[in-house]
Amino acid sequence: MAPTATALTRLPALGPAGPYQGRRAETVTDVTGATVAELSLVPWLFAQRAVRALRRAVPPPPEQRAALLAEAGRLFAGGTVDGVSAETYCRTVATASGTPVFTVREVARSVGDHAAAAHQSVHQARPIGTADSWRDHRARLGCGVWTRRGEVLAVHAPANSAAVHTAWIDALALGYRVAVRPSQREPFTPYRLIAALRQAGYGDDQAVLLPTDHQTADRLVAEADLAIAFGSDRVVGKYGAGARVMPFGPGRSKVLLAAGADTAAHLNTIVESVAGHAGTGCVNATAVFVEGDPEPVAEAIATRLAEIPSLPPGDERARLPVRQAATARAVQEYLTAKAGRARALGAEPVVDDLGDGSAVLRPAVFLLDRADAPQARIEMGFPCVWVAPWRREGDWMAPLRDTLSLTAFTDDVDLIDALVAEPTIDKVQIGNHPTTWTRPGMPHEGYLGDFLMRSKAVIAG
Repeated sequence: MAPTATALTRLPALGPAGPYQGRRAETVTDVTGATVAELSLVPWLFAQRAVRALRRAVPPPPEQRAALLAEAGRLFAGGTVDGVSAETYCRTVATASGTPVFTVREVARSVGDHAAAAHQSVHQARPIGTADSWRDHRARLGCGVWTRRGEVLAVHAPANSAAVHTAWIDALALGYRVAVRPSQREPFTPYRLIAALRQAGYGDDQAVLLPTDHQTADRLVAEADLAIAFGSDRVVGKYGAGARVMPFGPGRSKVLLAAGADTAAHLNTIVESVAGHAGTGCVNATAVFVEGDPEPVAEAIATRLAEIPSLPPGDERARLPVRQAATARAVQEYLTAKAGRARALGAEPVVDDLGDGSAVLRPAVFLLDRADAPQARIEMGFPCVWVAPWRREGDWMAPLRDTLSLTAFTDDVDLIDALVAEPTIDKVQIGNHPTTWTRPGMPHEGYLGDFLMRSKAVIAG
């Protein structure tokens, strides 16, 4: 029999002196509305003291950090942490978040791989003319030394994917101490990751889990030296003007089929871009632009996506996200209102009720009549894609801008040059590489080290 959800009924905060049970708690429910756990919330004074304790703490030496992170990654992905097996953790996350258990396992393995490689991969961001330490022999003649911009990083974590937690693993690898404010919908991943760090030998004063209300979360950002925050356009607008906070907003990732591209040959990659990892990530394709007739492309995508079955998240065959039924219906109402005159392809409804209080969010494919249609910028938390015509005339780059990940099917070197040079496109994949593809050491929205570190002139001779 497959393991059931974890027996954890009360998740404590993880402070600099160990676990902490606050007086207030937030109920964590699953996709049917049943209670899965209670998450202990910390008051502001506790959070403030925790951040100050992190600032006083000294990080382990770099080589020790490398070994500790590798062991923590191994425990997180495949070991027993705080009495909870990896399989039980994966099933708990699937039950609570609605992400298919198959996807949760895949992402958990990638988090473990990232932790194992973090010590080396973070140095991809170090400028070639800088040293890691003033003790480097180059400092005797004067050189740049790569140093932290601060000591404590605050993290506002989302619930859409465990993969987002790789960002603050990088911060630990660079010697930061980290305060994570988890999503109240899926706190299990950051809890397990911080517990794994402690079990591996990291000190309690290196990474803390601080579940809070929204008001305290904002104060946490102000108390830390730097912060990263994940969320909507509103989050980006709230934090985007400052130098202390790096916001991660909607990805609006895209696929471009340039003239001559063979849709049939690339269909698997397009479908994976739209629906891989259940279509919940910022790297999933929101729009597909076609230099030519977009209708056959849209029909091919819709036909393939319609083959994915509607199943509860704990089913091994599940590949689509599940939400509480009322939430799923609200998503559908929002999408219907925003779709306007865009033509929906396929007869399947977006919401497929499972009869237990939960519903599957089924793929949605829409055909647009122009590349600059506002719907092409709408990003949903499930496989939803807008297919539109694209022409190299006028400001042809405009529809492709503001893109986290772009997969382009073309062998036109001038077009590729332009895509790589465009500053608002963060990732460019040429050919059969889905928008979801990555590996340790690859920049996401640039290297996080660009934000966390600086080059300081040092002469020590």
